[in-house]
Amino acid sequence: MRKLKIGVLISGSGSNLQALIDACDNPNFPAIITHVIANNADAYGITRAENARISSKIISHNDYQDRQSFDMAIDKSFRHMGVEFICYAGFMRIMTAYFIDRWQDRIINIHPSLLPKYKGLNTHQRAIDAGDKKHGCSVHYVRVKLDDGPIIMQAQVDILKDDTVAELATRVLVQEHILYPQALKFIAKKILDTL
Repeated sequence: MRKLKIGVLISGSGSNLQALIDACDNPNFPAIITHVIANNADAYGITRAENARISSKIISHNDYQDRQSFDMAIDKSFRHMGVEFICYAGFMRIMTAYFIDRWQDRIINIHPSLLPKYKGLNTHQRAIDAGDKKHGCSVHYVRVKLDDGPIIMQAQVDILKDDTVAELATRVLVQEHILYPQALKFIAKKILDTL
């Protein structure tokens, strides 16, 4: 069975990476993770990749004189590993147009809000402060503007009375771990059908 070769970009613990790893373990899942890159040497997601015997690499943005040089290094590494599609999984860098254009419609991200609401950081606090009744997460295509690409799928949770940020974040994260593999499966099937 032909599988779409996925590269994953991470900055931290990699819990969404783990959800994707677990999904790809299913022989019928239409994608396989072939390479993981972290921009942070302390990212626990690298250990997750190693435990799953997935090729991984640390490419720190601090080692490059400008953003495009960093982006070029990531692009080169993914292409060298035969990556066909990229998933951001808690990747905390904004990439340049150089990178985004080279991977047009082949990069997705999961964001902890119901986009277009609450782009950027502190989404759970912002949803609570606004008095929202619903919150959630979105999988979307990556564009040059932050959290701005077309939405692929969303999942909702209720904001409960007296919710803390931590409680809400925990419930949203559960939905992220379900939604991201679903969205990748949907997209991978669509891409593979055109090949």
